[in-house]
Amino acid sequence: MKRLTILLLATALHLSVFSQGWPYDYQGVMLQGFYWDSYDETSWSKLQAQADEIAPYFQLVWIPQSGWCNSDYNSMGYMPVYYFNQKSSFGSERELRSMIAAYRERGTGFIADVVINHRNNLGNNGSWVDFPAETYNGETYQMLASDICKNDDGGQTSSWASGQGLSLSQNNDTGEDWSGCRDLDHQSTNVQNCVKAYLKFLLEDIGYSGFRYDMVKGFWASFIADYNMFAKPAFCVGEYWDSTEKIKQWVNYSKGYVAEYPTSAAFDFQFRYRVRDAINNRNWRWLGWDEKPLSADSYYKQYAVTFVENHDTEHRTNGAEQDPIRSDTLAANAYLLAMPGTPCVFYTHWRDCKYPIKQMILARRLAGITNTSSSEEKWTDNNFYAKATYGKNATLLCVVGSSPQSYNASSSEYKEILSGKGYRYLLNRSANTVWMDVPDGTYEGPLNVTLTAVSNLSGAKIVYTLDGSVPSVESPQISSGAKLSIESSCTLTAGILSNGSVQGIQSRKYEIFEPHDITIYVHSDISWPSMTFYVWDNSDKQLNGNWPGKRVTKNETFNDKKWYYQTFSITSPDQYLNLVVSNVGGNRQTVDVTGIRSDCYLCITGDKDEVKYIVEDQTEEIATGIDRPTVVSPRGGLDGGFNLQGLPVSPNQKKGIIIEDGKKVLY
Repeated sequence: MKRLTILLLATALHLSVFSQGWPYDYQGVMLQGFYWDSYDETSWSKLQAQADEIAPYFQLVWIPQSGWCNSDYNSMGYMPVYYFNQKSSFGSERELRSMIAAYRERGTGFIADVVINHRNNLGNNGSWVDFPAETYNGETYQMLASDICKNDDGGQTSSWASGQGLSLSQNNDTGEDWSGCRDLDHQSTNVQNCVKAYLKFLLEDIGYSGFRYDMVKGFWASFIADYNMFAKPAFCVGEYWDSTEKIKQWVNYSKGYVAEYPTSAAFDFQFRYRVRDAINNRNWRWLGWDEKPLSADSYYKQYAVTFVENHDTEHRTNGAEQDPIRSDTLAANAYLLAMPGTPCVFYTHWRDCKYPIKQMILARRLAGITNTSSSEEKWTDNNFYAKATYGKNATLLCVVGSSPQSYNASSSEYKEILSGKGYRYLLNRSANTVWMDVPDGTYEGPLNVTLTAVSNLSGAKIVYTLDGSVPSVESPQISSGAKLSIESSCTLTAGILSNGSVQGIQSRKYEIFEPHDITIYVHSDISWPSMTFYVWDNSDKQLNGNWPGKRVTKNETFNDKKWYYQTFSITSPDQYLNLVVSNVGGNRQTVDVTGIRSDCYLCITGDKDEVKYIVEDQTEEIATGIDRPTVVSPRGGLDGGFNLQGLPVSPNQKKGIIIEDGKKVLY
């Protein structure tokens, strides 16, 4: 009996923790990793190539619906056809899995765009209802005409079906109708089974961490509860485009009939409207007027995913006006990232304003602001708006507007750490920590980093190290507001020294870029008469000429395999290379290999991604498998050691695994 009680308590605890549709006290920030028609710029391969830059700042990345839409032209995925075939206009399933795995290794999860209010059909012979049959894990899933709401398209679908001798569901739509596709009857057991299998597949097979449910106004929220209780996503947010009160109702209804807590968060549309109106009307009082957003409510802010722009509001490149904010992108994001709720940064804002947005996220993290932090309005007028958010570690005061410097914050209480066009961040001095004005990253040439003491301690000083070690009383000191010159790659760690102890320690990792060469090695496990490399970089510059590129004849044999290779120069910190290998005539070619930044070993396998051959990256295996390099130059080791190909490197070229004195050293 005792064991049964423990099991029941454990089960109840699991359901209770899971059923909170967004984690309580969550400190993460989300990136909307796409914009409308961003098929090339935010393809799965290009997003993967940015993992090292995106993952340190964003704990979640939301991407478009990733299933095949049965279309030869590009599709954003909002008219879905296939559930289990994950080939989209943004990339193949292989590329999708690779991207998700790369980010997961760095601690970042992906949010799937789940479009289940409606579904498109194959369109064979003009049919409205020929949904594909898909087999997954031995089970076949197929929706039927009887899975379509009775009143779909205002009765037009029913009229068409009657003429074909078909019958729709006997149930009307439980939400708003949408005429673009067939509205699904979520009261149908068959629909529920298909959707549940699909959601499990996304989480447990593809590797998503959670869901963004599209157009949830189209069906009862109780179905969201049923699906979430079954699939158990770690994160869930619904697109309920309406007033705050109606969004609250929807969040409540997502508890369904079983869950103790809501099973889904919701996008905070009123938050977005207030920022838009303040900017577009050039009156910053709007931030304190009108309907309070979800994130301002003491209970619902846990379930508020805040944003200032998305793919449905942006000014699109095709000329559609939509509903964009027209200026003050930095001010909008500064306000977003200083407030409670879970902020979702729009991709184009991140792309265009990376440096300041990184600093804003670091300031949010330094203060310890979460989705349940409290905030207080400090000042409001036409020209600027000031609001303080109370984080776990400190209070962050955000001032935004046309003249944010006009706000007279108490210098004895606050220290300014960050400012720019239309915004200021001030941290309360009781934080007793250090602010560095340059975020982590790779930079060209020496850096000047300003260190600022945010402290109310008497006689406080800044101590620092450049090797990542914890600073102590013996460490070098620097005055608050002074610049520290960083001339080589290092980890800058600094803290506040007072009364013989160091506290408030912060770190930044800086890579100082130097132009260097990288070598791409390619081997084929199958008969491949020749190797032709087509190479381009992230600016789409062709490095081996037009397709199919340049035939490569240089080769080396090691590990009993012949490797063809070519060397390229990397000339800027953000540059990376992309590769397609083909043979003479181009009748065989590989998938795109993207994001190459260092020496790599690529093996062409016999497997295909549809018609193109899959490439396996064996760099790590080759690197760890070489015990002793072949010495090419007897002087190389004296200067800087050897790389894994046995070639000498100078001291300032050391990067990756270097052989020194017969041992492997990682730089």
